[in-house]
Amino acid sequence: MDDNKVKKGSLVIVSGPSGVGKSTICKTVVDRLKDVELSVSLTTRPRSNSETDGQDYWFISEDEFRKKVAAGGFLEHAEVFGHLYGTPRDKVEQMLDAGKTVILEIDVQGARQVKALYPDAVMIFILPPTAKVLAERLKDRGRDDLDTAEERLDGASAEIAAAWQYYEQMVINEDLQQAVDECVQIIRNARAESEDK
Repeated sequence: MDDNKVKKGSLVIVSGPSGVGKSTICKTVVDRLKDVELSVSLTTRPRSNSETDGQDYWFISEDEFRKKVAAGGFLEHAEVFGHLYGTPRDKVEQMLDAGKTVILEIDVQGARQVKALYPDAVMIFILPPTAKVLAERLKDRGRDDLDTAEERLDGASAEIAAAWQYYEQMVINEDLQQAVDECVQIIRNARAESEDK
């Protein structure tokens, strides 16, 4: 590739506890910004009725997933609440080579793996306004049984504590439109900075 012809894209990592609204924020940001793509993760968890394979996640078997791990097919992968999740290396690298800004919606442990590979990645953590609001959102989502919902809530406090240590940008999702606006501005600022380099 000719370095002075095509500018390589950039990575934006978006994390936050389950139920905080990451997916909605990421999809809205992609709709608002030109040349921004959302990476679709692979997972071994069952597909919910509201999800579309290849759009929300690529749903694959555990055996397929482990073969991809062995082949080095992921930028990051992790086990979360008993299911495997991973970011496909080839698809992300194709988008970056095309000059796109790529959003990875991943958890804190995955974010740290990617940041080690891409030190310039912008890291945004989405916070709930309160723990009570997060609990209500998880309940309203209706995706989990009671035990899993409890587990997600317990995990949220550990994730939030880790986020203060590793993330440059923290966005509170109290008002969805405001949270989207903040994320759009963070990405625009990061793009402007990388163009100045």
